[in-house]
Amino acid sequence: MNTKFFFLATAISGQFYFSQIKDSTSVKTMAYIAEKFPITRVLNIEYNQVLPYIFSSKLRGKELPEGKVKNFHRAKMSANINLITKQKWVVSTNLNYRYISAETEMNNPAGALFDSKEDYHYHSESLTFTYFSKLFRKMVIYSASASLDGSEQHFERLRGIATATMVLKANAKTKMSVGLFVAIDPSVKTPVIPTFTYEHKFKNGFIANVILPRSVYLRKSIAENGRISIGSELDVTSFYLYNIENKNNKYEFRQLDINSGLIYEQYLGSSFVATVKSGAKSMMRSRVFEKSESYDSYIFRAKPQTALYVGVGLSFNPFVREAAAR
Repeated sequence: MNTKFFFLATAISGQFYFSQIKDSTSVKTMAYIAEKFPITRVLNIEYNQVLPYIFSSKLRGKELPEGKVKNFHRAKMSANINLITKQKWVVSTNLNYRYISAETEMNNPAGALFDSKEDYHYHSESLTFTYFSKLFRKMVIYSASASLDGSEQHFERLRGIATATMVLKANAKTKMSVGLFVAIDPSVKTPVIPTFTYEHKFKNGFIANVILPRSVYLRKSIAENGRISIGSELDVTSFYLYNIENKNNKYEFRQLDINSGLIYEQYLGSSFVATVKSGAKSMMRSRVFEKSESYDSYIFRAKPQTALYVGVGLSFNPFVREAAAR
């Protein structure tokens, strides 16, 4: 979740890149294609379904019987809005809502089989200030974000994020940057992370798109209004839990996922883009820990098997031009 703030800052800087490139037909055309499928969507709705999978788990170090997730689906909505835009700085907000439904099957210590179906609601809101400057004759993008998240019951955690990104190269074919991501959050295991972005347009029409540590994709435009991508993306599933062991304590479930597969995007016109995705979900770590503790001080840990997933989405991007400049 925290890499999203770096992702948003990178997206804002990406829009700034084209204003630094000389005006030409080829650049305008590439800008038009990029605008059809922007990194950050103004409004986005997605639905994801994960096929059944098996998991092993431990509760306070004690091995539990093997379980099965029979049904897992997630619906999410997000909005990314620039509130104030100036030549050297931008103030933006990011709003997110996720609904998660999970049905599990496990044996209790006595050997009896039981089913559990739970629904979870998660939301987060952030305010980001992004500033463009120069250092060693290179463009540098600084950003600072404050975010608040919670469930349908309470607001839970306030976080702070700071990033600094230096643009090493930005022309019609290649964009590359390096930076640092700093999280002000006691639950984060690694508060300082180096970042790297790279995009290159090959002559055969393929585009390499790397945003580390978030995603690695190879993309290809299909006809005028379609694009297919193959690669991997880091994702986080998180929500808050109540009334576990101690009614006075609040807990958080957090799972690190790597989604690897195919994405197809189709520009529908009128600023709408439809998305279909499918592949394999590798769930690296699943933990439950007290909200006041760190991610490493968990009470429950699960090791899920890799599972297949499918997803569909629809986004609205009102700033997309309907016709390329010629």
